[in-house]
Amino acid sequence: MEQLISPKKLVDQAYAVILDAICDGTLKPGERLTQQAVAERLSVSRQPIHNALQVLKAQGFVEETGRRGLSVVPLDPKRFQAIYQFRSAVEPLAVKLATPRLTPEAIERGRAIIKKGKARAKKGSARDRVQADMEFHSFIYELSDNALVLETMHLNWQHLRRAMGEVLRSGDLSTRVWPEHEAILEAMIAGEAERAAALMQQHMVRAYDDVVGALPV
Repeated sequence: MEQLISPKKLVDQAYAVILDAICDGTLKPGERLTQQAVAERLSVSRQPIHNALQVLKAQGFVEETGRRGLSVVPLDPKRFQAIYQFRSAVEPLAVKLATPRLTPEAIERGRAIIKKGKARAKKGSARDRVQADMEFHSFIYELSDNALVLETMHLNWQHLRRAMGEVLRSGDLSTRVWPEHEAILEAMIAGEAERAAALMQQHMVRAYDDVVGALPV
């Protein structure tokens, strides 16, 4: 984990650093976390660590382990099933909301995201590939102009990051994802909101199968 260097907003910083460590696998499922050990590692007092861990507990990233304190929550297929059930409803809706809001600037940005994503699929690290995937979907959430979609999916993506690194570690699979993204975007640009939403729905089905297949049995 990285050390915190700014004294400002220590709780937010501690939260972000611990969350990143959980999502990228630096902190393993089942690994025990103590306030003292994390505070020493980040060179801060225990109070911001305590507050950050309580937020992570409420969000389902860490859990109580009796007198042993807290530990990283194991990857749970049921959680990912629930997330993808939710995504299968929300993401096509986000596409429909976003399509009429596409401006020339947004189209240019979307195509730039696709271009960068394809490049990362070929040469990027697993972390880079996950980030690129997040950028594409976040682009649609933002363009939908629905604050609840954006807020809810931001949290869900933090859970998804834990499994997506393994899913997109395969170059072939990562390369397959981007033509699907591109087809969704081009249908949106053509003003075909229903077709774009159907393509997103199909994308969600394939993505769920990929994620479940990458989870430990």
